[in-house]
Amino acid sequence: MDILYSWGVELAGHLQTRYSRYEGLFSLASAVADLHTTFFCLFPAWFYMRRDTGVRLIWVAVIGDWLNLVLKWVLSGERPYWWVHETQFYGAGKTPSLQQFPITCETGPGSPSGHAMGVAGVWYVMVTALLSIAKEKQCPSLLYSLLQIGLWTLMVLVVLIVCMSRVFMAAHFPHQVIEGVITGIIVAGMVSKKKWIYSASMSKYLLITLFLTFFAIGFYLLLKIVGVDLLWTLDKAQKWCIKPEWIHLDTTPFASLLRNMGSLFGLGLGLHSPFYCGTKKNTNAAFKMGCIMISLFLLHLLDGWTFSSDNHMTFYILSFGKSAFALLIPTTLVPWVLCRICKVMKFDKNL
Repeated sequence: MDILYSWGVELAGHLQTRYSRYEGLFSLASAVADLHTTFFCLFPAWFYMRRDTGVRLIWVAVIGDWLNLVLKWVLSGERPYWWVHETQFYGAGKTPSLQQFPITCETGPGSPSGHAMGVAGVWYVMVTALLSIAKEKQCPSLLYSLLQIGLWTLMVLVVLIVCMSRVFMAAHFPHQVIEGVITGIIVAGMVSKKKWIYSASMSKYLLITLFLTFFAIGFYLLLKIVGVDLLWTLDKAQKWCIKPEWIHLDTTPFASLLRNMGSLFGLGLGLHSPFYCGTKKNTNAAFKMGCIMISLFLLHLLDGWTFSSDNHMTFYILSFGKSAFALLIPTTLVPWVLCRICKVMKFDKNL
């Protein structure tokens, strides 16, 4: 593995030297590729443009990130920014120098890349949804073929930039982002074939949320019993990150787990709320656009709510609650309030 890691460090150093002027682009690519973008930006838009696609986005994102967590515990991959300081591979020779950035110091294992896995899965869902819409609109075969080529090419370019950004930031080795892309597409393809996710009951949402949560915790405890320290990466991050403020608790495995489980639970709660059931028949384009815009605004405000990580248990509970509430805003709260306002305005007009 050291040879593979050394090649990755060499590539990261090459990117940092030759493409340093694109640091802003790579930082933006890594930030946008985070699943936070899916939950807070993409979901509200897709939910009102095409409900099933919005639901599928959340399922793919949650299942994919949960699997990424389990795979990271199993594969226990290193990260370039700490490996280069601890390896004996270079012996007495000169150790390569890698730059660090504010988003470099993630605290979990490196393999597979969660960003690469997430962006591949999410884009797979969006591209297949757009192609499905084109087919339903009976798009001419030549135009449909061009659309296919264009969308898949765009997806490849976006995924490639995200993968390059993760290597550039010294957060991942090249083989880790490749693993992430392949796994993300496989997960998205498998989840997309499951039709029951569009009509799952609240009890099923609750059971799946509990199962995924307790499976991950049980797996963690099992590995701990047999002597595997799954928090070894946190020590390395704290040791080798050049700035302590660049280390964030929300990149730890359990923070990711509870954030995703909160999103899944929030989706189920929102879809089965009596408020949602009373508004889902509204197909007015202006109403949908209003819901999208207001939801994005409120989610932006919610995103600004941060809390201290001094108490880990409190931090995890609040992360779960914030994620669940983030899904309730576009699915239930905003459409219900808008419906009430529209009814009041209509009643006033009739007087």
